[in-house]
Amino acid sequence: MTQSPAFFTAFSRGLRGRCPHCGEGRLFRSYLKVQSDCPGCGVDLTRYPADDGPAYFTILLVGHLVIVPILFIPYVWQGPPVITVPLVLTPLALVTLALLPIVKGAFIGHLAYLRLTSDQAEQHTADQA
Repeated sequence: MTQSPAFFTAFSRGLRGRCPHCGEGRLFRSYLKVQSDCPGCGVDLTRYPADDGPAYFTILLVGHLVIVPILFIPYVWQGPPVITVPLVLTPLALVTLALLPIVKGAFIGHLAYLRLTSDQAEQHTADQA
């Protein structure tokens, strides 16, 4: 196993969608599909089990940074729902979809720093509870 990078290094590389180990290769081959191997350093990127973590953190971020401020706008409460719902949900969905790959990259970077791989399922699963 290769040496894990420093936390900030791995995290920032993941945020940018780059390999957490070398920073050269792309992390994703499509929207959320992780490359099988890094084109730059050859590290197996599929061994980091992101699972549902990025979705939870994205919901947490969007809920606190977007939804809460929207609730302070009086029109959201006073306007007709036929107009308000599409006006609020469309940008909300777009922000969520834009943040998801960024959060997933950071999550994989954090897993690379911790050296948690899919082989160590007992350390990152709730199945045994």
